[in-house]
Parts: sequence; structure tokens; C-alpha cells
Amino acid sequence: MILGFQKPRGGPRLLAAALLCATAPAWAQKPPAPSLDVHALALRVDRHYNQLHSLKAGFTESYEGLGMHRNESGTLLLEKPGRMRWDYTYPRTKLFVLDGKYAWFYAQGDQQVQRMPAKQLDDLRSPLRFLLGHTQLEKELTHLTVAPAANGAYTLTGQPKEQEKRVPRLALTVTADGVITGIEIEEADGAITRFTFTGEQVNATAPPGAFHFTPPAGIPVVDAPPPV
Repeated sequence: MILGFQKPRGGPRLLAAALLCATAPAWAQKPPAPSLDVHALALRVDRHYNQLHSLKAGFTESYEGLGMHRNESGTLLLEKPGRMRWDYTYPRTKLFVLDGKYAWFYAQGDQQVQRMPAKQLDDLRSPLRFLLGHTQLEKELTHLTVAPAANGAYTLTGQPKEQEKRVPRLALTVTADGVITGIEIEEADGAITRFTFTGEQVNATAPPGAFHFTPPAGIPVVDAPPPV
């Protein structure tokens, strides 16, 4: 889950659709989501995030796999270049901070703080890190496809580069304007992690020291081993 310590679609079909619409009751007809080219949508995502210097949003995180099911929530704060802060408030208070040099993780009541160099970070929140630099979605995800999603949104699906052995599929739920509202990550062992984002605030002002982590008094810092 965190820092690697534990476990972010021709012709015949169009004809069939037209026949269906012609025979369906008027009250049952719903306007289809406008089609959007995968390249155009990826560029909208790039454009939205490349113009930001910071972002704040609420998040929920769910994990299903290895016989476990977990739901958590909190607040996410991103700031360029290369900083992020995840404040978990439910069901347990914990904190994940990426200060640009190190990633830190501490959960209330733990007997140690875990730290790892940012360059060695292998974490399921890593797919969000491309938002902290110069976003080029089509370079971050291979075999990228697009499909309609609920409420007029779209799902962009691909495979994260350099994570082929661990993450065979990553899906982004995005609005027509290129705003990411959800991420679904499928791991090689079948585990699924989902992030949902709400209340996005662009260019939010980060409180002083938001990306600086000071270990609690008396709690030792342990350098986590690099991912295998």
C-alpha cells in the first residue's frame, strides 16, 4: 500500500444502436455521451494539470485483495515540484509526505517513522506523481484507450511505464475537461486499489511547513529498504 512498506471502443454496432434508439420508448432514451478521441482527451488532462502549481482535494481510498478489504479517506495536497501530502483521517490518523527528497510515513500510535528516498519510491500513489511535473499522459501510460463512463465522464486505461511487472492496468476517470476524479490500479496479484477525488481546489495555498515532516518526539526514523 504505502512506499512498498505495505501492500494511485464501426459500422455494424452503429447500425444496431440506431435501431435500438428507434424502437425504444421516448422516455427511455438518453443522449449518448459525446465521443472523444483518446489523444484529445489525454491532451486535456495534460493541459489541466500542467497549468497548476498546486492542488487540494478530498480523497477516498479502497483496497481489495489478498483476502482483505479496506476503506480510508482524508485530504490530499500536491505542490510542484515533486511534493505531496496525504492526511488520512478515517478510520485511523496517519500521514504520508513526499517532500521532494524523501517520502515519509507515520501512523498515529506506530513505534517508528518510515522514510525512503523519493527516487526509490514504489508506491500505489506513484501514478499521481506525474501530476507534479510536466504531465505527458501518453508517455506515462502505454496502450492507452478511452471509453465512456458514468455522468458524462470518460475512462482512460493504460499500463504505467516502468511498472509492467507490478501494475498491468491503470484506469483514470476523467471529466471532458480533463479533470481526474478517480484512479483504479490493478496489481499483478489481482489486488485492486481505487482512489476517488472530490472538491478539487486548483492552486490552493499550502500552509507553511505542509511538506516538511518532523518525527514525533521519541519516535525513531527507520530507512525502509528499496523495493525488490
